[in-house]
Amino acid sequence: MKRRSFIGLAASGAVLSGFGLPLKMKANDEISDIEMIHPAVLKPGDEVGIIAPGTAVSDPDDIAKAVEICNHYELNPVFGDNVINGSGYKTRSVEERVDDLHEMFDDNDIKAVFCIRGGYGSAQMLPYIDYELIRDNPKIFIGYSDITAMHSAINKYSGLVTFHGPVMLSSFTGFTAANFEKALFSSEPLGTLTNPDAQSGIRDLYPLRSVNSGRAEGMLTGGNLSLVSSLMGTPYEIETDGRIVLLEDVGEQPYRIDRMLTQLNLAGKLENAAGIVFGKCSGCGPDGSQSTWDPTLGEVLDYQLGGLNCPVFSGLLFGHTSDQLTIPLGIPAVMDADKGTLIIDKPACKPR
Repeated sequence: MKRRSFIGLAASGAVLSGFGLPLKMKANDEISDIEMIHPAVLKPGDEVGIIAPGTAVSDPDDIAKAVEICNHYELNPVFGDNVINGSGYKTRSVEERVDDLHEMFDDNDIKAVFCIRGGYGSAQMLPYIDYELIRDNPKIFIGYSDITAMHSAINKYSGLVTFHGPVMLSSFTGFTAANFEKALFSSEPLGTLTNPDAQSGIRDLYPLRSVNSGRAEGMLTGGNLSLVSSLMGTPYEIETDGRIVLLEDVGEQPYRIDRMLTQLNLAGKLENAAGIVFGKCSGCGPDGSQSTWDPTLGEVLDYQLGGLNCPVFSGLLFGHTSDQLTIPLGIPAVMDADKGTLIIDKPACKPR
């Protein structure tokens, strides 16, 4: 592996007070949409890097779960130096996590970078990432939840198409695994993405609901609502004008969803979106500690998103769900709010 030390970058970057680490990003380095670059597809036998940008994963049983996924797809896992043996307990130092990321992108033998989990802390890395390194060495990057911060920054400053999809500790149900494989091992367009058709009696197990009727086309962006909200006012905040915005969360009471959507609305981040897709939100109902007049999630979505001049639908399976779509960020798609679909007719990965 050609090693690219975090410390070695210090001479070429400013130092940000608080961490004492080299600052790599410049606010005027944003990549325009037309310059988005695509990673190459995966093939059996490829080496894939596994990193922990957020919460550390030191449990050997969890490491074994990551290896299990790689073995299933006939991939050879290469763990970041600090995933298992780094400092700290719940989260490695920013320096260690950035070093792992850089080394994976700097190693020509590594064909993809998988996040082992989300958790907390990825946003701390953003000012210190070498976005030029990533742009010069494009490869698959995938994760969700806390990894949303990295998707936003890498899309914006490296111009790399990334993938909002499972981490190595995800459940990898049949639905999840099939979509993961289709997205990363093929250079064909993904086509129509929607929920599986399954019922329990007469009830739909994976309901979709149109909040605002219609169809829209735009670049895909977004991810976890809490992370999208937390990046507002920073150089890494989400770009939404003319784009299809994907938002999802887990374990948030409706009033908190309302608060975060209010923030995005007040910041003007939703009024010019081409369309909005809100994912299935597990554990996002009142927890019983609030007053009976508190709104439901459906009421919040209708109130916050129903008045927008764009199509909106909710319930799509991405993010914090056992059955999970893998969705490329940074490529165009068509959404149909009445059918509850995303149609991707351009390849996310290039052949090799």
